[in-house]
Amino acid sequence: MKGVVLAGGTATRLFPLTIVTNKHLLPIYDRPMIYYPIATLADMGITEVMVIVGGKSVGDVVELLADGKHFGLDLTYRYQRGALGIAHAIGLVREFVGDDCFCVVLGDNVLLGPPLAHVAREFENGPWGAGTLLYEVADPERFGVAELDASGNVVGFEEKPTKPKSNLIPIGVYFLRPDAFGVVDQLVPSLRGEFEITDVLNHYLPGKLFSRKFEGIWTDAGTVTSLIRAAELAEQESQAGRLAEPPTRPAP
Repeated sequence: MKGVVLAGGTATRLFPLTIVTNKHLLPIYDRPMIYYPIATLADMGITEVMVIVGGKSVGDVVELLADGKHFGLDLTYRYQRGALGIAHAIGLVREFVGDDCFCVVLGDNVLLGPPLAHVAREFENGPWGAGTLLYEVADPERFGVAELDASGNVVGFEEKPTKPKSNLIPIGVYFLRPDAFGVVDQLVPSLRGEFEITDVLNHYLPGKLFSRKFEGIWTDAGTVTSLIRAAELAEQESQAGRLAEPPTRPAP
């Protein structure tokens, strides 16, 4: 399985912090934001990762991460021109992925908890076409919400419902196979002008969408409030001895 980190976008919700820099370079506790999704992929046992970059400070992202050896990874990069959505960014990794399964993690997602290697292997060895992780929240009406059947299988997603059918939301970790590129090729932009990952997932409903509940701690860091919250959670995990030390990049 290969890995992809999406680290483009304009991050207007974090202005003025991101007027002159990429949001994925902002600190969350003792390390840059982008270290967290990279660690999520590394903990799955993935060794080949492509970072999709765009917007400001592309060179700074590359300088920070370099070739990825200090993460135990082989990193490559691809530029995304414009904020055209998650599904569009996924379409850019076609040649990198080849015939392999792959896992996409959004660059502003912070997952603190058990490694997901067993989840990645379960998807890779199973019959599903695509997959995502679900997370339990107290206020699902703020998010896209997963609707489950009596067996616990996802049968649909509902965007910001007034009466949520569950308290489980899909978070920014997506498992895909190469046939997803054919799905991406058929998408049309949403009303906000982007190619949506939800449309890709919906293609595999019912019956071919893999989902597992994430049992650790999750937050995104796409707003000032959630950025602060992410730092607080990371600090708590570090003080409890559950957050590994950030990798140290060797001198050039």
